[in-house]
Amino acid sequence: MTESRARRTHRLALVLAAAVALATPWTAVATAAPEDPPVAPAAAIPLPPELDPGFYHPPAETVAAAAPGEILAARQVTVANLGLIPVNVDAWQLSYRSTDSHDAPIAAVATVLKPRGSAPDKLVSMQIAEDSLAGYCAPSYAIQHLSAGPLLGQIVAPAEFVIAQGALQQGWGVVIPDHQGPNNAYAAGPLAGRIVLDGIRAARDFAPMRVTPDARVGLYGYSGGAIATGHAAELKGSYAPELNVVGVAEGGVPADLGRVLDVANGQLTSGLVLAAVMGLAHEYPEFARFMADNLDPLGRAVTTVQSGLCVQYVSMLLPFLNLKGLLRVPGDPMRDPVVADVLDRTRMGARVPDMPMYIWNANPDEIIPVGQVNTLVDTYCRNGASVAYTREHFGEHIASEVSGAGPAMLWLRDRLDGVPAPTGCTTTDAGWLALDPNGFQLLTATFGETFASFFGKPIGVR
Repeated sequence: MTESRARRTHRLALVLAAAVALATPWTAVATAAPEDPPVAPAAAIPLPPELDPGFYHPPAETVAAAAPGEILAARQVTVANLGLIPVNVDAWQLSYRSTDSHDAPIAAVATVLKPRGSAPDKLVSMQIAEDSLAGYCAPSYAIQHLSAGPLLGQIVAPAEFVIAQGALQQGWGVVIPDHQGPNNAYAAGPLAGRIVLDGIRAARDFAPMRVTPDARVGLYGYSGGAIATGHAAELKGSYAPELNVVGVAEGGVPADLGRVLDVANGQLTSGLVLAAVMGLAHEYPEFARFMADNLDPLGRAVTTVQSGLCVQYVSMLLPFLNLKGLLRVPGDPMRDPVVADVLDRTRMGARVPDMPMYIWNANPDEIIPVGQVNTLVDTYCRNGASVAYTREHFGEHIASEVSGAGPAMLWLRDRLDGVPAPTGCTTTDAGWLALDPNGFQLLTATFGETFASFFGKPIGVR
């Protein structure tokens, strides 16, 4: 062998050895990590969950094999205002594994959005109030282009989607989870909290979202959305301690469902609260048996009809019901051990959130009594939480959501920008939150940008 040929052979051996050395660890990493699911294109006409079991209800063995927050399926979607006017943003739906109130694996779905062409360093989980017992009322369907949800009574999701667009206009990534879960368990807070936290994990790990590794995370929710938000805040420290949640803004907070039911009994909002009672039965089998055994014929008829309706019609159906009178039990049914147990499991305040909070509530609020929110804030503050609490005295439930959105988003923006929240607790009594000039300016800017999107203006850059 000549010297030149020997050198060539030696170089070839070195190249082969280097290739083997590089291939070996790469192969180990590739086999250890789960593969990202392919992203399916958006459907021309979206299907409600009832007609889309492959995405919303994947095989139980597939769900059980995944880790909490692991993505099971992904697809592009087109979101729209009122289901009719497309919003020019990057948007997908994720099916991912979560955990129910009994520590069993379940599949959950979230819509994830970001401004066009961005890599967000801030992420907000926006808990829209579904307040219904049917799958087609879920936000993932109701905010899609050409969905029928808004036409069939889901009026809350399209309205609150405007607030989510305000978050996108700030440059933030947004997660909108279907926090009631696969069985539409309205008001089941511990379930909702886990779905929220796993939705954040899924959005963070979804490559097309391009969320930066050090992204700060915020939570936002009102009324039915505050149920999910509040429980997620309480569960974060034990269930998802790795998430960098820097602030929580929630309003109209149903902290104690027993007190909410007491106020609604025989009043205008009794139908809405009865749906929440039945939502709890979707998550807690013992409570479901109690309701099945004790509901009178009128209660059975009303709840059967409600089970197929969205929030607008759920709220309108037979108001002024004597909710407690629908149950054939002696005395106050709230004192039955099964009922008391479910109310105790879903009451906020069992844990103290490990991040600062902004809470607001109307005083009086015809649906969510302010007294139980006062109690929640007192409980948090006695145990070392940092809470900025505002009571609005010229508001009511719906008006306070609108007037309070601007100040709440400004507070959350400071947290996401890294501005530390004051330590400790403050309580502020305000007349009308819409008079906050900065909050009003943010709200009007949001509505202006949303109107501009009607004509195709993108949120972000192309």
